[in-house]
Amino acid sequence: MAKTPTPHIGAQYGEIAETVIMAGDPLRAKFMAENFLDNPVLFNNVRGMLGYTGTHNGKRVSVMGHGMGIPSISIYTYELFNFYDVKTIIRVGSAGSMHEDLHLGDLMIAQGACTDSNYGAQFGLPGTFAPIADFGLLRGAVEACERMGYRYKVGNIFSSDLFYGENNYNDRWRKMQVMAIEMEAAALYMNAARTGKRALAICTISDHLLTGECTSAEERQSTFTKMMDVAFSLI
Repeated sequence: MAKTPTPHIGAQYGEIAETVIMAGDPLRAKFMAENFLDNPVLFNNVRGMLGYTGTHNGKRVSVMGHGMGIPSISIYTYELFNFYDVKTIIRVGSAGSMHEDLHLGDLMIAQGACTDSNYGAQFGLPGTFAPIADFGLLRGAVEACERMGYRYKVGNIFSSDLFYGENNYNDRWRKMQVMAIEMEAAALYMNAARTGKRALAICTISDHLLTGECTSAEERQSTFTKMMDVAFSLI
């Protein structure tokens, strides 16, 4: 096991809680620290990827950014799982809907994560690996949504390596009942599986690929609080 700090996280061992709630935007992590944590302490600012540890309802928890895309989240979650002994990572992010009944502001709980990334090739498996969420976390998130009255869907999400691309294959993914698209969950689930840890991705629908509706950057940063409510209920 490598010593901490790591090349990308400036915290000493023990400064990060066993449960980390992560967001692509580090400013969303800052928002969670300021609005959900008691006595948050900054443990990381390397490359501006903010991370804080505090308590929520008396329970120790950390929040941190993970950046955009599979290469970025794979680095941070690898280091957290392997070097800081983190047991659970919950991603709260944004996603684009590809489903007629998944609207702006609704929550998408990713039961599984398809991907066009080659990240899984490193494991040398003689077939295709299916990255899935931890069932206990998934069940808890569904129960929280029901209790809080939040609109949600559970199903397959697509973790794309591309935000801009030459070809659009979204219709093909929709035909396979994939409900939304984002850029990170598959790597999170693969890293969790490889280390025997727990992971879940909960996304707020920020735009709709079928209708063209979308939210602003400010809304995505500071108003997508329902998924945070659900994530913190799992601590």
